[in-house]
Amino acid sequence: MEAPGGLRVRALRRSARAPRGRYWALPTALLCLYGFFASLRPSEPFLTRFLLGPDKNLTESQVFNEIYPVWTYSYLVLLFPVFLATDYLRYKPVILLQGLSLIVTWFMLLYAQGLLAIQFLEFFYGLVTATEIAYYSYIYSIVDLNMYQKVTSYCRSATLVGFTVGSICGQVLVSVASWSLFSLNVISLTCVSVAFATAWFLPMPQKSLFFHHTLSSQVIREMKIIDCKNGAVVQDDSALKRVPGWEDIESKVLLNKEEHSAETQEQKVGISKVLKELWRDFLQCYSSRPMICWSVWWAFSTCGYFQVINYIQGLWEMVLPSQSFEIYNGGVEAVSTLLGAVAVFAVGYIKVSWATWGELTLALFSLLIAAAVYVMDTIRNIWVCYASYVIFRIVYMLLITIATFQIATNLSMERYALVFGVNTFIALALQTLLTLIVVDSSGLGLNIFTQFMIYASYFAAISVVFLISGTYSVMKKYRRRKEMLSRSTASP
Repeated sequence: MEAPGGLRVRALRRSARAPRGRYWALPTALLCLYGFFASLRPSEPFLTRFLLGPDKNLTESQVFNEIYPVWTYSYLVLLFPVFLATDYLRYKPVILLQGLSLIVTWFMLLYAQGLLAIQFLEFFYGLVTATEIAYYSYIYSIVDLNMYQKVTSYCRSATLVGFTVGSICGQVLVSVASWSLFSLNVISLTCVSVAFATAWFLPMPQKSLFFHHTLSSQVIREMKIIDCKNGAVVQDDSALKRVPGWEDIESKVLLNKEEHSAETQEQKVGISKVLKELWRDFLQCYSSRPMICWSVWWAFSTCGYFQVINYIQGLWEMVLPSQSFEIYNGGVEAVSTLLGAVAVFAVGYIKVSWATWGELTLALFSLLIAAAVYVMDTIRNIWVCYASYVIFRIVYMLLITIATFQIATNLSMERYALVFGVNTFIALALQTLLTLIVVDSSGLGLNIFTQFMIYASYFAAISVVFLISGTYSVMKKYRRRKEMLSRSTASP
């Protein structure tokens, strides 16, 4: 007959897991709704035209070489402190900060004037993108591991659909209704305000990566309980010893008391322990080859993706100036995002052995990305540029979604935000280096066509690296399987 203490521990385990498995739909729906309205910005495809037009009256050199680089620098500087704040505040407050930053950004876009003011606007937009880590990390603290693939596709699809609807509305209002770009920015400001209001209804996570631990989830999940006698916990899992502050709380765990079994006990951890735990988890996260593989592609490809989308409107403007042509930036963004959203949603249902074919897949599609960037740069026809950009975005969205849930699946619940943050930081560091050398007026200050030739070569190099690595991995696994078969046939 099982001891009462053992029964109580089993009940605690069930009660700790049940809410997250049963109620994943509500937080996922709210987060998707927030992502939809935060991305519903009809004026964004026409940002370069708005800055160069009579509303702001800025020059091409000011926009491309002095204003846009500020976003890259501010994103890099803000990412690490925002990451720590995301963990300390447990995601939701940082999502609210993102919503508020969107409001400030679009308010300034409407009323700020002059080079310095628009550079400050870019700083706030850097804060918006830095806080995206809270949006993409929040849901993993609410749902179970087996839901990662689906909720990742849902959340990313929501943002992509929001951007698609916004781009379509912007194009229709400009081309058909002849609305001013100022009016489009008013609509964008309204939509991000709705997103900010929606974020208030998100449930607050009870734990975070480093600063907040909860006994009902953290301890019960990480330790293997052998027996419970008179309220004392006996365990044999050394992983529990790594929980910050365990030495201080071990004597307080009394599973035979109703108030302790019913209530979640939160443990706040000091900054020194947080930094030590951060370093230990960093080493552990990147100790496996699959994690390094997906993370390297994430960091390097995201760097190139950021550069292309930051300056693609500048390329279109150079290929065919908007003063002499009715531009269709909004329609192109809508088509690329809509098709990307369909691809991202479909990812949730694709069954592929990514451990075997993942690197070769990354190599093949990275080569396709490189070809798309090369074509849009060399064949200076606006419609070819548009088509190549659509292909570029669809492929990247598909791969980054696969990389996201592959990383999340290969990690424990408590480490996803760390890896997302580190990967994005590396991407931004590389992007900052590229921007300083290639784009910034204090560096080479190359023209837009030379820049895109460099970006095409960059993606081609990524493809070659993963082609070599993937071929080696497949051959190694094939040899290993062949050896196992030969051993099994040779054994009596």
